[in-house]
Formats: sequence, C-alpha cells, structure tokens
Amino acid sequence: MGAGCLPSTSRSALPDAATLAIRAVLRQSMLRAWAGALLLALALATSGPALTQRGEATRLHALFDEYWAWVERDNPEYATYLGDDRYGDRLTDLSASAFARRKAYLRQVLDRLRQFDARRLARQDAVSLAVLKSQLERRVRVAEFPAERLAVSQMEGPQLDFALLVKSTRFRSEADYERYLKRLHALPLQLLQMEALMREGLASGWTFPAAAIQRVPLQIDAWLGDDVERNPAWRPFVAFPAAVPTAEQARLATEGRKAIADAVVPAFRELKQFIETTYLPGARPQLGAASLPGGAAYYDALIAERTTASMSARDIHALGLREVERIGAEMDAAMRKTGFKGTRREFYALLHDSPQFYYTRAEDLLTGYRDIAKRVDAQLPKLFVELPRLPYGVRAMEAFEGDNADHYTEGSTKGGRAGFFEANVNNLRARPKYLMEALFLHEAVPGHHLQIARAQEREGLPEFRRNGFFVAYAEGWALYAESLGSDLGLYTDPYADFGRLGQEMVRACRLVIDTGIHAFGWDRQRAIDYLVDNSGITEAFATAEVDRYIVWPGQALGYKIGELAIKALRAKATAALGDRFDVRRFHNALIDDGPLPLDVLERRIDAWIAAERRNRQ
Repeated sequence: MGAGCLPSTSRSALPDAATLAIRAVLRQSMLRAWAGALLLALALATSGPALTQRGEATRLHALFDEYWAWVERDNPEYATYLGDDRYGDRLTDLSASAFARRKAYLRQVLDRLRQFDARRLARQDAVSLAVLKSQLERRVRVAEFPAERLAVSQMEGPQLDFALLVKSTRFRSEADYERYLKRLHALPLQLLQMEALMREGLASGWTFPAAAIQRVPLQIDAWLGDDVERNPAWRPFVAFPAAVPTAEQARLATEGRKAIADAVVPAFRELKQFIETTYLPGARPQLGAASLPGGAAYYDALIAERTTASMSARDIHALGLREVERIGAEMDAAMRKTGFKGTRREFYALLHDSPQFYYTRAEDLLTGYRDIAKRVDAQLPKLFVELPRLPYGVRAMEAFEGDNADHYTEGSTKGGRAGFFEANVNNLRARPKYLMEALFLHEAVPGHHLQIARAQEREGLPEFRRNGFFVAYAEGWALYAESLGSDLGLYTDPYADFGRLGQEMVRACRLVIDTGIHAFGWDRQRAIDYLVDNSGITEAFATAEVDRYIVWPGQALGYKIGELAIKALRAKATAALGDRFDVRRFHNALIDDGPLPLDVLERRIDAWIAAERRNRQ
C-alpha cells in the first residue's frame, strides 16, 4: 500500500494542538498596530474620495520606486540575479560607512511609510504598504546589532556567492564581458572589506562559532588552483556568444585570465590564510546566538524577522516537540506498510545499509530527478488555475559546496534565465532515492520554482513584492508543497512516503534544535544526536544540517511555522466553503500576491474566502 492510504491535507485537518498553536500565532501577530491599519484599509479603501486616494497612491508608488531603485543600486549582485545589467561592473560596498548609510536609509524609508494613511489607499496599495512596513520594521530591529561582522561561513560568503553570481550573469555582448572584468578586479577590495568586518567581529565578540565553520577553507580551495581554466570565475570565457567578434574573444579571454591570476586567486588566498590563522583560532567556542553580546535580544529579533510571527523561543520549542511526537507516530505507521517488523531505529539502519536505495553515479541521480520533473509537470493543472511560464531545470551542485543541502537557484523573467534545482551529487550515499520525490517537490515544483516564478510574472505588483522573500512564507510554501505529492501521483512507494515524513520530521526537529542551541544552551553533539535519532538521516548529513542552524540562527524555524500556517488556512477555507472549496483557486490565492508576512497572508485568504462566497451564491 502506498502514500494514498495516508490522510492527506485535502481530506483531514491539522492535529488540534498544532492548529490551535499556529492560529494563536497568527492572532498575536495581527495585534500589531500596522496590521490594524491594514484591516481598516481593507474595509474602508473604497469609501475615501477618489482624488485623495489617487494622490496618496501616487506618492506611495514614487516611494516604492525610489526604494527599489536603491535596493538594486546598493546590491549590484542582487540586481544581476534579477536580470538588471546596469550594475554588472561593481560589487556591494561592505565598508563601515556603507553599512551606516544603509541602516540610516532603511530607517528613513520606514519613517516615510509611517506617514501614509492606509485608509486612503486601494486594497493592493494598502497590502503593499503593510508588507514593506513589516519587512523594514524587522530589518531595522535586526540592524541594531552588528551582524554584518558575521561575514563568511560555510553557508554564505564569496567562495559560494561569487560562483553563483558568475552562473547568474548574462553574457551576450562585449559590453557584458567588459563589465564582468571590472567586477573581477573589484573582488579583492570586497574580500578585504569582509576581512575587516571579521576583524571587528574578533575584537567585539561577534564571530561565528569555530566548530561550525571548519569547512570554509576547503571551500575556498576551489578558487586557488594554478590552472586558471578550472577556476569558477573562468566559466564565461569557455564559450563566447556569436555576437562577440573572434578577435575580441581572444582579447577578453587574455584579460580574463590575467584578472583571475593576478586579482581573484591572490585575494582568495589571502582570505583563506586569514580565516585559518586568525579567525578560526579566535572565533567563539560557544554555539548559541545568546552567547553574542546582546545575543538574547538578537535571537528574538531574528525569530521575528524569519517567522513573521509573534512567538517566543520557548513557544517554538514546545511546538516542535509536539510535532516531533506527531510525525514520529505517522512514520511508524508508514514503516509498517513496508512490512518491516522492527523498531524505527532498526529501519533507519536497514535503509542506510541497503545499496538498492542509493545511486552509484551522479548522472543517474540527475536522471532520476528529471524523470520526477516530467511526471509532476503533467499533473500541476490539477492543483493550480494558472501556472508560471518561466521554465526550470535540474543540474548538479558545484563540488566545492560539499555536503550543503540541495537547493533552488531562482531564475529571472527579466534576465531570460531559467530556474534550477541544484541537486547535491557530491556524496551519493547521503542522498537516498526515497527522499528524492519530497526534495524535488520542495525545491522545484510546486515548491520554490513555481511560487517564485509566479510572483515574478505578476503584473501590477511593486517590484519589492514580486521579488520579495519571507522565510516563513517561502519555505512554508515549499514544505506544504511536499504534502501535495499524493495528489501529483507520487509517494506510491511506501519507502518514498516514509522519506516524505522523514523530511517533515527534519523540519519539526529544527524547531527544537534551533531554539535549543540559540536559547537553551544545547551543545553541538546533542543537536546532532537528536536529529539523527528522530529523522533517521546520517550523522554526516545531520552534522552539516546542525552547523547550518548554528550559523543561521532562526532561519530554520520558518519552514514549519509557515507550513502549519498554510495548512491552518486551508483547513479554515475548507470549513468555510464546504463543497464550494476549489483547491486550484485556493493555491493561486496563496501565491498570486507574491510573498507575504503570515498575518497579511491570513487577511488575503480571509478576503478570498469572502469573495468565493459572494461569487458562488
């Protein structure tokens, strides 16, 4: 018997405890003053004088445009990801003065947003005002702490980010290459700025924990080889577009080779030496964010930013424990469907030791994912009224990324770049077949790619909403997407269904472990053991996961918090609409307004429910 025999989200509500907990979270979040203004706006937007409304809207849109222009100008790499080539010759300024200007500007924009009366705005403008205010309020709160001094880890830093930037840059003309060459020559200054930030961190106690970032020097090695043509920065020079004349191709390749050898490689070599000889020996031994100066308040600010909910670390920890218990019971039931009679720990051992569950060649793993993609694509119209046009692909992660998690790299409608599910082929024994379906649904469709591409293609929304990101919304949607596998013809194999539950268990464990480390003093081995014991992943994989939670406090909380919120909204809509509930329309209602904080998302779905009632009477 397969996954179809288990209760699905379309047939059953959430467990009572989880439902009540997440509804309480949403209710608490909506008590903030700005949310009250949003509620008034939704009720009264049509009653204000049209001229006043247009005047307010004009001023608000001008501020939105100014803010977004600043975002792209201040973050040239991000502009490149979005397909805007205007700043392709520069990198983000990471100097102390730049950070001071950045923080001051965000506070200024927030002050200007607070001057608008949401009651004088049309519904979408009121939503946009609420979204940007919410986002900047949380960013300004986090910016009170010198977190920029945490500049390089195994999860982010130039050794990873610059490689992604190279892959995301469009190369169509000689001018594109000229801009790229200037960017290569700008890299040494940016790396020196990162080193300066980390030195400030060493002096002030704001460092990453040494235990979690031991892999960074090995990641940097990919940039240090003597063969320039094996350097990640060489990728654009491998094949030139036809629009670049042959003579210019030779010149550009020569200049590229020189820039990599004389600027890029020495800069990375200096960064590696600093990290090995100075930063790692001086990094803090404690793991939790609470061990930083003012760290408890910093962690609270991160929780608020990354969950967009009003929950304490203690509340989240308790929710996680309940979810671990619930999912564990479902895993035991799924295990029995395979015919296995032993304990869950013994079943984990069987899965780890059986060659049948693992590929031995990277190309076979990629083929397996591409086969899943073909099967899922054909079923998506069952769950959505409208789908995005932007395509996606499956490709291998870079070798130097090591055991970092499989992930999605977003495409760009403006830049003409497809999205990609980046599959980790670096350690095939850590990537079992029975996890593939859930991973694909999360990272590609109907998860990250579908949601992000749909937002990018929505006309009429300001750029910050089309290209925005809230951890709880984006990761909550992607985790919710995993639960749709049965509706898409997946999880027919009981092992794959067990794998789905194992992935959900990882996300529940994150609630316990993240708060355990950063608020309650858990050590690294306790966290690793807890993840291995409950989810069944290998110790090596669990170690990489835990190190991720250590260097990204609060980030891992958004997955489960967001998923539970979305499932609660689905249960609410199903109860309210009964036979008139259309899951396809519901899913588009969830994603068609772009990324939203959870409380604004609830207001969006409440309005959708009311409209469905009116339209179907």
